[in-house]
Amino acid sequence: MTRLIALLLLAGTAVLAGCNTMAGAGQDISKGGNAITNSAEKHSD
Repeated sequence: MTRLIALLLLAGTAVLAGCNTMAGAGQDISKGGNAITNSAEKHSD
C-alpha cells in the first residue's frame, strides 16, 4: 500500500511539473508572436 501511495505522489508531481512547463512554453510562444506582429506593423508603412 505504501508503494502505491508513493507512486501516486510521484505521478502527481510529474503531471503538475508538466503543466507548468507547457504553460511557460505557451507564454514564450505568445510573446514571440507578439514580437513578430509588432515588427510587421512597424515595417508596414
